Amino acid sequence: MGSVEELGRRDRKKVETRAALADAALRLVAERGLAGVTVEDIAEAADVSSRTFFNYFPSKEDALLVTPAGVEAAWPSSLAAAPPGLTALQALRLVLRGQAESMQRRAEEIMLRIKVIEENPSLLPRLVSGGFENERALAAAVAERIGPRRAAGGYPELLAAVGMAAFRVSMLRWARTKGSVPMSDLLDDAFDRLAAGLPEP
Repeated sequence: MGSVEELGRRDRKKVETRAALADAALRLVAERGLAGVTVEDIAEAADVSSRTFFNYFPSKEDALLVTPAGVEAAWPSSLAAAPPGLTALQALRLVLRGQAESMQRRAEEIMLRIKVIEENPSLLPRLVSGGFENERALAAAVAERIGPRRAAGGYPELLAAVGMAAFRVSMLRWARTKGSVPMSDLLDDAFDRLAAGLPEP
């Protein structure tokens, strides 16, 4: 029994260390800029060794762009679990709305991360690459949901790309309002427009 508890404690410690490193990276780069921060600085701020840092992240950029463990990885399974009566567009909206609500609860951290990315454009290619992976996983989940015959015309890829774009635009609008308008409301607005065929304002 003790060994199970020990394993749980060790896993918890790993999650805490990963979060402490990501938080230190974000706060230091916000203060000094990407070029002004080393892996050693981040490790010291999180009270671990540089060697420990590399057990969790390959680089300081990876520590900066981290999301809570498994968040995006859970999107496809959340899409599959959405009520069967929903269209794929409605199901995707539900999944992304859940993510928006989760981000609102971590508003300070998310706002800081957006600011750091805007001030350090060298992070963008890595961000785009990660976004593309998420998009592909979502497209595969949409295809699974609607079946091979209806998926054959490229609809899953289009829906995933458009859904991710709506999410990104809503997040940036939310950051510009400094969180005064809930991100979930902005996402609802974006999906309402998509559902209406994107009419001009």
